[in-house]
Amino acid sequence: MRRSLLAVAPLLSAALVAGCGSSGGGTGSVGVDKVTVGVIPIVDVDPIYLGKQRGFFSDVKIDLTLQQTQGGAATVPAVVSGQFQFGFGNMTSLLIAQSKGLPLKVVAAGNSSTGRAGADFGAVVVPQDSPIRTARDLEGRSVAVNTLNNIGDTTVRASVRKAGGDPSKVKFTELAFPDMPAALAGHRVDAAWVVEPFLTVTKAQGDRVVAWNFVDTAPNLMIAAYFTSARVASGQADLVRRFTEAINRSLAYAQAHPDQARQVITTYTKIDAATAAKLTLPTWPTQINRQSTDTLARLVTSDGLVTKQPDVTALLP
Repeated sequence: MRRSLLAVAPLLSAALVAGCGSSGGGTGSVGVDKVTVGVIPIVDVDPIYLGKQRGFFSDVKIDLTLQQTQGGAATVPAVVSGQFQFGFGNMTSLLIAQSKGLPLKVVAAGNSSTGRAGADFGAVVVPQDSPIRTARDLEGRSVAVNTLNNIGDTTVRASVRKAGGDPSKVKFTELAFPDMPAALAGHRVDAAWVVEPFLTVTKAQGDRVVAWNFVDTAPNLMIAAYFTSARVASGQADLVRRFTEAINRSLAYAQAHPDQARQVITTYTKIDAATAAKLTLPTWPTQINRQSTDTLARLVTSDGLVTKQPDVTALLP
């Protein structure tokens, strides 16, 4: 995360003065804005794919391109530099970026935990033959997360702490979500934090859940949000308003139509329809969860991920 944020610094000043052409967020000749959004190929972003399919973005004159990335730590620099107009990022990455002075603004909720241990869409899993039985046993072990210093390791630490262990002794390893099932099967890592569809994939190969880390962290934890740069938020307020309208409509539709949400997963991942039918879906509220964001802000500070307390009010709408 720190390397990614430092790398974007030379681009930031140029991005702040650069205009947006019709191919990068400006208005095209037919009055339609071409917008690129950075997303991760996981179930969390299902609503934006479904909303595009249903025409919710074209209804507000947005020609939407969805660009896949590995995680929020990679998406933040792309949004700040102007490569993407919007991004989907986990709240830990956004809080860390805000504390470092990067000009970000959340425009809409992304997704939230179901709040139910045993029935959530993300968990910490270990191989069937692992001696690890609880989150406390993760001390001294390697745990795979999709990007370092994001909501994965923040919430895994919360689970370890809740179980009476020392979270500072967990060894986190960066690994893309699609690579985690094979890494577990080959015992290249001791445990992995996975979200759907990879939670279902790992359980199908016999891996065991040892912690429901979202549930352990805060009630109905808001996992991620859609965000933009302060430049876009202030300079293209109408575009932000229309994007927010379309994404909120998409979130509400996905929440109300889980069967359609499951179907669209097969269009942007390699998951087949049979597997998609078994997935545990997150919740997709349109309301921002300020309370759980405050909890994460305290955790990133106490875990030493930031030197300055994030300004939650400045980040949230």
